[in-house]
Amino acid sequence: MTKYDLLVIGSGPSGQRAAVSAVKKGKSVALVEMRSVVGGVCINTGTIPSKTMREAVLHLSGYNYRSIYGMNYRVKEKITMSDLAFRVQHVIKTEIDVTEAQLSRNGVEVVSGTARFDDPHHVHVEGPRGTNSYEAEKIVIAVGTRPADSAKVPINGRTIINSDQVLELQDLPKTLIVVGGGVIGVEYTCMFAALGVRVTLVEKRPKLLEFADQEIVEALSYHLRDSRVTMRLAEEVESVEELPDGTVVANLESKKRISGNALLYAVGRQGNIDELNLTAAGVEADGRGRIPVDQDFRTKVPHIFAVGDVIGFPSLASVSMEQGRIAIERAYGNDSMQSNPSFYPYGIYTIPEISFIGKTEEQLTEEDVPYEVGVAYYREIARGQIRGDTTGRLKLVFHRETRAILGVHIIGEGAAELVHIGQAVMTLNGTLDYFIDSVFNYPTLAECYKAAAFNGVNKLARFED
Repeated sequence: MTKYDLLVIGSGPSGQRAAVSAVKKGKSVALVEMRSVVGGVCINTGTIPSKTMREAVLHLSGYNYRSIYGMNYRVKEKITMSDLAFRVQHVIKTEIDVTEAQLSRNGVEVVSGTARFDDPHHVHVEGPRGTNSYEAEKIVIAVGTRPADSAKVPINGRTIINSDQVLELQDLPKTLIVVGGGVIGVEYTCMFAALGVRVTLVEKRPKLLEFADQEIVEALSYHLRDSRVTMRLAEEVESVEELPDGTVVANLESKKRISGNALLYAVGRQGNIDELNLTAAGVEADGRGRIPVDQDFRTKVPHIFAVGDVIGFPSLASVSMEQGRIAIERAYGNDSMQSNPSFYPYGIYTIPEISFIGKTEEQLTEEDVPYEVGVAYYREIARGQIRGDTTGRLKLVFHRETRAILGVHIIGEGAAELVHIGQAVMTLNGTLDYFIDSVFNYPTLAECYKAAAFNGVNKLARFED
């Protein structure tokens, strides 16, 4: 029986951050990872592979420069799945090396194998070198999620796949059915459409990305249709079948039939709790494998914490890292450290990119908050013309009376980077006047903030007259 102050189960962003944070407090830490490499879903099958694939798609297809060099401009004429996988595997290997080095440098003991609770303080791990038992004063569950499955969709890993299997496609399909209009489904829809694949997107809700600002989502929907994506909203799949010739057919409840060379099922994710034996630890999970926690990320067992995607929304790698850090601070008595979720940015790596922070217009309208909006368009900013992105826009939402920034919503390349300027101003209680009075490098996309601020002030001036 090996004893540690802290045992972390899962080496994704939340588990990694929790382990390192505990070591810096002088605690002995072991981190259990069921894969043969560290990094979890984020590095190996989820965030890093999909975002790297997106960059490969944009580069090889010449998508970002078609407005300058013409719609037929491409860096590579015949793009294959191997072309995309080559860049992805290079980045994955580098990220794994970086993560392993960080854990080793900080003295975190990495244990390979599958963890299973014996009781609230004891865990045994079945690994390639046999079974070992561990005792820990505190435990952090950071096991992440896997793609959810459905009896209606027979995943075969060839023509009917989930989001973990995208790069396993042998050939780039000419036609693709994507089931699920959430973040993952829409991101992959954009990537394949940029490659010239005819995509049909099926989503049971009437709108895509309902948690985002609807003006921004409408702009994305326009770009999807412009890329020849067919959207079947408020539609649900009844069954999926593979015909003898390899064609995949999705039968909808509305009696429509959609065919394609392949189908990507991207409806929800399931917590990776099956092997944990949570009952022995006294921890509960819901039907989708999500573990309920309080504001300090404690489960119903006070010394056991859960962080990352396994606790549900928002399921962002950046937020998961923060959750891991907060859990350790609370576990070891630091109640003064604060982190405000209302200032967490969201990045959606569609084409074009979407990023936002703060409230949407829909939320503020529902809350009866007096607000105004200032908008800047990339096409009116010199940097937008230089980059060839004339479709992007930045929207500032601010309080009409105090001029406090209430939200920043961006669509366009670089949005996930650009949003952090707004984040800093909001966190420091800045107002619209910060952007008006500040000087931004020229030419940059950051100038959008100043242009949007002036646009908002002009709207206020109409009422003052």
